Amino acid sequence: MNETQTITFSIPSRLELLPVLDRLVQGINAEMGFEDEEADAISISIIEAGTNAIQHGHKRDASKIVDFRFDLHDDRLEVTVHDSGPGFDIDAVTEADPTLPDGLLRCSGRGIFIMRQMMDRVDFDFSRGTSVRLLKQKRTNGRA
Repeated sequence: MNETQTITFSIPSRLELLPVLDRLVQGINAEMGFEDEEADAISISIIEAGTNAIQHGHKRDASKIVDFRFDLHDDRLEVTVHDSGPGFDIDAVTEADPTLPDGLLRCSGRGIFIMRQMMDRVDFDFSRGTSVRLLKQKRTNGRA
């Protein structure tokens, strides 16, 4: 693959459609040749981002669409998940580490924590709704 391939995918804000998204992500992971551990991290992170868009961004309003953009590069996968929700205070959601005692009982913030642990980069943009950009570098011999 010597040039970037772009795949776009949109679904109504319905949690029961996330397995369809997961199948697409599995196919992309296979196409790009990600190892099992990397592929699992990518799948978990994208499903988490999609779940957040549906539950928090759109409040499960099936009339609203969640958009996914996959940019397949030779050396990395970049994914953008976009919803039309109002956004949120990223610092308030991520201020406590959910693995520490003061964060264990929190009801939010775990998904963002998981995405940040599993992906190489996670960025948020609240300029037009909410977009999260996930990046995973391809590894060679266990290294990026």
